[in-house]
Amino acid sequence: MFSSIVKIQGLRFTSAEGASAPLDSAWHFFETLYRSGLYWNFLGWSQLLAGLLLMTQRFAALGALVFFPISLNIFVITVSYSFSGTPVITGLMLLANIFLLLWDYQKFMPLIGVDGAENHSGFDTISAKSLWVYLGLLLFLVTIISTTIFGRNPLIWFAGCVLLGFGGLIMYFTKSK
Repeated sequence: MFSSIVKIQGLRFTSAEGASAPLDSAWHFFETLYRSGLYWNFLGWSQLLAGLLLMTQRFAALGALVFFPISLNIFVITVSYSFSGTPVITGLMLLANIFLLLWDYQKFMPLIGVDGAENHSGFDTISAKSLWVYLGLLLFLVTIISTTIFGRNPLIWFAGCVLLGFGGLIMYFTKSK
């Protein structure tokens, strides 16, 4: 979500300008994307939508489906431009996305014509609770607000995540008794 907000604001993803970089370099590639304008904003809004869907338990499967082409694209870019350690990170991100899709594969079965698929995951009762939907929406808003006000400061964002997580757990255990 951090990189999506930067793109929506129309800012560069990296601090370096890549216009004078060689055509086959990653910096020139990012500069071209940045200067595309509308496409740069579209990428940001797509990432933001995927992040929103993933943060709500109710729509997490749809979020994983939306995020799959995004994460695959990011992985292919980092491999294509020979980033040093980034393909490992983006590869793990893609693998996590694949695991999310496999976790909820029963939800996608009707899309390919298979009826009667039941979901046997143990988290259905937890994810069905509206508390997690609202907590995900709140986390989404905290991420947008903290990124807009404080920039991409991971400590402030992490503190907000921890506070929301503990608050959500306390509310969940209080209401489930």
